[in-house]
Parts: sequence; C-alpha cells; structure tokens
Amino acid sequence: MYTKRIYSVKNMARWTRWETMLFFFIALIPTILYKIFGLTWLQIPWTPIALVGTALAFVIGFQNNAAYGRIWEARKIWGGIVNTSRTWGMKVKAMITNEYTNSPVSEDIMRNEIKTLTYRHIGWMTALRHAMRQRKSWEVFMNHKSNKEWEDEIYTPERRNTLEEELKPYLSNDEREYVLSKGNKQTALLNLQSNHLKKLKEQGLVWEFSFLELENVLEELFTLQGKSERIKNFPYPRQYATIGHYFIWTFILLLPFGVIPEFDKIGKNLLSDFPLISQYFIWAAIPFSVIVSWIFHTMERIGRAGENPFEGTANDVPISTISRGIEIDLRQMLDENDADIPKQYPENLNVQM
Repeated sequence: MYTKRIYSVKNMARWTRWETMLFFFIALIPTILYKIFGLTWLQIPWTPIALVGTALAFVIGFQNNAAYGRIWEARKIWGGIVNTSRTWGMKVKAMITNEYTNSPVSEDIMRNEIKTLTYRHIGWMTALRHAMRQRKSWEVFMNHKSNKEWEDEIYTPERRNTLEEELKPYLSNDEREYVLSKGNKQTALLNLQSNHLKKLKEQGLVWEFSFLELENVLEELFTLQGKSERIKNFPYPRQYATIGHYFIWTFILLLPFGVIPEFDKIGKNLLSDFPLISQYFIWAAIPFSVIVSWIFHTMERIGRAGENPFEGTANDVPISTISRGIEIDLRQMLDENDADIPKQYPENLNVQM
C-alpha cells in the first residue's frame, strides 16, 4: 500500500510538472519586480483574491461532484452489463433444448447455436466499447501534452485494434459485413440476436416462455446500451467547464500579487528577532503561491479528467477490462479450454482500461 501511494504521488507530480513550472514563473516574476526593482505598487488587496478563491472553490466542487456522478453512473451501467451478460450466458445455455421441438437436433447443433448466441453477445460488447472509445469533438482532455504521454504508455485496446479485427473471432463473415455496414453496430448485433431467437422459437428449440425471457434480457441490454450512449453523447455542460477554467487562471495570475505584500509584511515584523530571515522571507511567497496554485489547478484538472468516463484516460471506467472479464466468464461457461480463452488485458502503470 505504501509503495503504491508513493508511486501515485510520483505519477501526480509527473502529470502536473508542466503546470508546476509555469506556476513557479508566474510567482517568480512579480516577486523579482517587487523586491529587486522596487515596484511595490504591484500588489492587490487580499480580500478580492480571497473572494475569487472562494467562488473558485464552489465551482471546482460542483464540477468535481458532477464529474464523479458521471463516472459513478457509468460504472453502475457497466456493472449492470456484467450481471446481465452472465444472465444471458446462463439462460441461453439452459433454455435451448429439444424438449419442445417436434424435430430434435443433435447435441452438436445445439451447442453450436448456444455458442453462436454467446459469441455474438461478446461481439456486442466489443462493438459497444469501441463506440464508447470514439472521440467526440468535446473530448479534448488527451490533447494535453502530459495526457498524450499517458496515452502512449497505458494499454487501450480500442486504440491499437480496429473493430473489424476484433469482431472476426465472434461473427461469421456475412454477419460481420452486415454489422459493419450499420451506423449503430451494437444495435445491429442485438437485432441479430432477436432474429436468431425467433428462428429458434419457430424450430421449437426455444420454448415460448423461454423466448420471452431471453427477449427480456435483450431489452435490458438495450436499456443499458442506451444509458451508456447517453453519457457518451451528452457532454458535461461546457458553460460550467469553461467558467471553471477561466476562474482558475484568473485566480492563479492574481494570487502572487496578494501573497507577496503579505510575506513582505511578515518579513518586516521578523526584522528585530530574525534579521537574516527577515531579509529573504519575501521569497517564501514563491513556493507558497506555487503550492496554492497547484492545489486549485490540480483539483480542477481532476474534475476535467472525469467529465467523459469513456474517453480513454487513466481515470476512466475500465470498459475494456470489464468486457474481457465477461468474455472469459462466458467462454468458461461454454466449457472451453483455458488455452483457447484470451487472457485479461495487461495493466500498465497500474491502470486498467
């Protein structure tokens, strides 16, 4: 636990190093002008800066709460996909039988039908996670220099493989061409599932009650898909994100002009008891300004990191890992050999994608 905490602190310092350097120069330049060049008029009363800081704290708090709410809702949706997927695999395996058919089929044919429905469901999850990873015009978080570095180091399957390549193991050539020709590919796959169930019902391999049960599972999958698409396609309101960005930089630029005179006063009060410290105490305004600026800016940036929980950042909902975990469960339910079942996606920098 201690090692991971130190590792996280190092990652945080690395993630914000460019801003930290900028904060240093923003604080250094006014201090030099004030102390070295004697421009003591470069100061702002502390009260308006404190008012801006208070307003900023409310804005950042609102933004972080809203961002966390979006992340948590997305995680609950994909938790629902986990449970419903396992339910699908269980019911498909139990409800496709010769019990109600007038023309019984072989066990191999039944196993193939079960496998087709299960694999097509894995294809649905694959199409859904690829759709969630597609970049939207408002998803600009990864344009930042340090965020691009993280993107290069963490493993994001949807950035490394195309949907067509990933669908090959789960769909026939005809089905894959059909799905790839549609705009909403995950919807097309659920439609294929429903048509397949109808065909099995007509053959008597699925009892009418079982057909309704399986259709209800598909309906639930449609619901979960729609909820996930709603978060993906409706961004965090830009007016709130924009005002937070402007507020934070206004505060950072004003902060040194309020801090420097205060440290100068403290230094003068120390003159009689600590003359050496008093002479240089004003320079302590620089690290103080940097620390305060870093705290406010990092909190705002963390909020921005959570605005789009499917963008593909290190703090996103790990939909790739979740999907691969479901696939492993479903294929084990089919009693496949472990050697044929793909392994979980790797973790890079302790990040699951």
